[in-house]
Amino acid sequence: MGEGHAVKGKAGVLLWGGAGQAKVLRPIIEGAGYRVLVVYDRDPDLAPPFAGVPVISSEVELKAWLGERRDEVSAFAVAVAADGQERCAIARRLVLDGLSPVTAVHPKSWVADTARLGEGCQILAMAAIAEEAVLGRHCIINTNASVDHECRLGDGVHLMPGATLTGCVRVGDFVTIGANATVLPRVSIGAGAMVGAGAVVTRDVPENVVVAGVPARSPRQQGVAV
Repeated sequence: MGEGHAVKGKAGVLLWGGAGQAKVLRPIIEGAGYRVLVVYDRDPDLAPPFAGVPVISSEVELKAWLGERRDEVSAFAVAVAADGQERCAIARRLVLDGLSPVTAVHPKSWVADTARLGEGCQILAMAAIAEEAVLGRHCIINTNASVDHECRLGDGVHLMPGATLTGCVRVGDFVTIGANATVLPRVSIGAGAMVGAGAVVTRDVPENVVVAGVPARSPRQQGVAV
């Protein structure tokens, strides 16, 4: 699995984000031998998602907490699914603070031996990464999503549940592919684009464009004012 293969250990982990993605990630991370020791979330009213794990909502308090526990916490996972650019920015900050990203691979996913995962990728249950696929840093391949042979994904890409990239697809940085969408072979998706749920993408998508439907088109192409 290349550079992104998670090495088992007993390192303590900071989870950045305490909502649903954190709940999905924790058993994967701890199943690989890590320990979630603290959760950071900006919402001060967030109910603690895990018994016995503190939730901190102030970055000042988090910095102080990490300073006291530096010998225990050496890794992190960013549990922010909605915005790939934000996910990568958070990760860069935490790396500068001396923490290492965890690559989380669910034991019931499949990753080909010839595939390569960038650091911090999250491969969830029943997802498949096929032969010679290459994923950038901090991608999320969600439940039952599929990346077929020789696809190339940039940083911060999110495939929502059930999304399918067929062979040799190119996906730019920070792209979101909606649930149950399909991208046909050899299509390119430009950086920052978004593909709507259930769409079928038959042709290249420019950067920073939203497409939806079957076949997938932008709202302007569909005659909708934007």
